[in-house]
Amino acid sequence: MCTATEAKKLCPNIINQHVATWREGEDKWAYRPDSAENIATDKVSLDPYRLESRKIFAVIKEILPSNLQKVEKAGIDEMFLDLSAHVHALLLERFPELASGPPKGDPSEPLPMPPISALDWQADALVDLDDENAELEDPDWDDVAFCVASEVVRNVRAAIRDKLRYTCAAGIARNKLLSKLGSAHKKPNQQTVIRNRAVRQFLSGFKFTKFRNLGGKLGEQVTREFGSESVPELLSVSVEQLKLKLGDETGVWVYNTLRGIDTSEVNPRTQIKSMFSAKSFRPGISTVEQATKWLRIFVADIFARLVEEGVLENKRRPRTINLHHRHGGQTRSRQSPIPQGRSLDQKTLLALAKNLLNQIVQEGQVWPCSNLSLSVGGFEDAVSGNMGIDGFLLKGEKAQALTPGSRTRPESEAREHHQSAEKRRRLDDGGIQRFFFKRGVAAPSAPTDSVWREDDGTMPGNQRAEDGPGALEGVDPSFIRNGAPVAKTSDQRTVGVDGHTCERCGKYLESLEVQSHQDWHFAKDLQEEERGMLAFGNQSSTGTGNPRSDGRKGPAASKRSGRPKKTERGQQKLTFG
Repeated sequence: MCTATEAKKLCPNIINQHVATWREGEDKWAYRPDSAENIATDKVSLDPYRLESRKIFAVIKEILPSNLQKVEKAGIDEMFLDLSAHVHALLLERFPELASGPPKGDPSEPLPMPPISALDWQADALVDLDDENAELEDPDWDDVAFCVASEVVRNVRAAIRDKLRYTCAAGIARNKLLSKLGSAHKKPNQQTVIRNRAVRQFLSGFKFTKFRNLGGKLGEQVTREFGSESVPELLSVSVEQLKLKLGDETGVWVYNTLRGIDTSEVNPRTQIKSMFSAKSFRPGISTVEQATKWLRIFVADIFARLVEEGVLENKRRPRTINLHHRHGGQTRSRQSPIPQGRSLDQKTLLALAKNLLNQIVQEGQVWPCSNLSLSVGGFEDAVSGNMGIDGFLLKGEKAQALTPGSRTRPESEAREHHQSAEKRRRLDDGGIQRFFFKRGVAAPSAPTDSVWREDDGTMPGNQRAEDGPGALEGVDPSFIRNGAPVAKTSDQRTVGVDGHTCERCGKYLESLEVQSHQDWHFAKDLQEEERGMLAFGNQSSTGTGNPRSDGRKGPAASKRSGRPKKTERGQQKLTFG
């Protein structure tokens, strides 16, 4: 793991191939001969490794039984396999006596010892036991299970080597913590088996800061509190001491981890949850223009991976986009939702990223920037089973059959159409729809009686037709009844067919219009009654008759106070005395 410069000194003829890079202005990563000279402006691309990682996963899924495999992706070049079900099935197949169950049905009865005295570990790196004499003992069922598991892993590694020409290292243990440490124990191209009896011996050679989740701030805190990184030295620390220094939950977790106890399960999730693209700058960048150039590269990097995830086919797509900006020791982050319901492209992602950058820049004190990163997350699968809008539309013969005036109609549809028309006729005859008239509909030809327009050009209730609810196109506003136009004759009178005469005003009405005409009389009476009460209230309060229109009292109002007001139609004088 020496640097390229040191390697060149040790081996002058060495060829240091730089990894593939993204370069501004290009929409594809590539291997470039001048990548080393453009480290400041190029960005490393991991896409070649991601592509090969997918191939490796495909081989593993092909080798393991589909109903028993449980694979968790832990990185581009790392994965966990839960072989419990697979090993159990092989044990029952190879040792039929285990399938019969415990003697007398008692599950607490110990298993009989395995019918073998030695196990073939082949080329596995077998972790030694605490006691050398323990190796002379016959294997127990745990040892047999580990031996079967190592055989399965060996076959998987061989398949990857045969089909893809890649070598793999592996660790076989009882949980994820130990198998992770075991996979890195003997590299390259070997596998390490950590039997249950060998866990303590195996962990004694490690610093706990090499354990997963103990290499960061928590590991530093434990080292600071207890003055050591050695696992054997911390084994003497009680759980109560750890809880006192680290808190209850963290203290118990550290206590178990130091003893190789890990209850986390293998999560068979192979689909990614987020995508990330970043660049560190030495020296830092100092302008929006420089940052925008890098955002273009980030977007191209992420979108290329989104295409592989099926974003163009609407299989999977992210819901959020995040921008992280580091200035000095301060990191600022902004997040925005990605618009749904339309196709996602590079232009949309770049616009969202630039908007997030502008939000950070507006806060001030952001230059120079030492690190910039863009990520998308919240992936969701496309909704299936929903119909598009065309699924609700009829086409071809079906649509033609429902067109008014169509000459051909299937018998069943014709019967339904007749029933629907009959229902509409009944509703139209007696429903509330008869009081309304839709905009743009031709005036009905059914005649009615009496002159509808008042002498002053107003409708009943002092409402002019032009002021009615909605303008009616192509209709003389003077001939509107209840919001609907009626046919007019040459003498501007309406003609009726059947009905009767109103008892109050003598108008001849159709039977369907009687109720609305009576309602009009009732409303008119209420209006006149209210007007009379208002006039009486004004006289009582001011003593000067009608007020001016602007609400002020003045000579004009006083001058008319003694003049009797003309009684309007339908109004009666009230006598007080």
